Amino acid sequence: MARQQRAIRTRRIFLNAAAEVFDEHGYDAATIAAILDRAGLTRGALYFHFTSKEELARGVLQEAVTADGVTPQTFKLQEWVDIALLLAYRLPREPLLSASIRLSVDPRARGLFGTRWPDWIALGTEMLTEAKERGELLPHVDPGATSRLFVGAWTGVQLVTESMADPPDLVAEISALFELILPNNAVPGVLARLDTSPHRAARIIEQQQRVAVVT
Repeated sequence: MARQQRAIRTRRIFLNAAAEVFDEHGYDAATIAAILDRAGLTRGALYFHFTSKEELARGVLQEAVTADGVTPQTFKLQEWVDIALLLAYRLPREPLLSASIRLSVDPRARGLFGTRWPDWIALGTEMLTEAKERGELLPHVDPGATSRLFVGAWTGVQLVTESMADPPDLVAEISALFELILPNNAVPGVLARLDTSPHRAARIIEQQQRVAVVT
């Protein structure tokens, strides 16, 4: 068991190191030497887990789609909101997530590995379909189209924000995006009870940390 845990930690170290290098330099300019230097581990340890830079990139992308941190809510729409807000909160703090965006918009990497956007769209479609079945969405709403357009909008907001000389807070920007989108999708009774505050993600993280300390 101890050996397995060490292997898991080592793999994570390499993924984080690769993510940082990909995020800073892009896929083409990233080198195995730079990743090894960042990880502080041996080439042999790397090749035990990943045989190439391509495998590292695939590993980084695989980590990108996650609903970690989202707990069941009264409304499925709130869970959908929470995923987007938490992702915006975590992105500047977690190289794996940031690198997955960089790889997805890099033409060379996208041609080699594709992107995780279809997976994000599928996750959103699933959640919005359940929300509609629960009566949380207006009758005209198409869950698949809404999820696809939202993933595009979220990504666009992130890329534009990142490119600005004085970048606004990404969580606040995504919160504002929901303020524009939700009135055209949520039934009024549900809309009035959704929390899209830019502070919600930080509160969720703080609550998780408190629970972790107790347990």
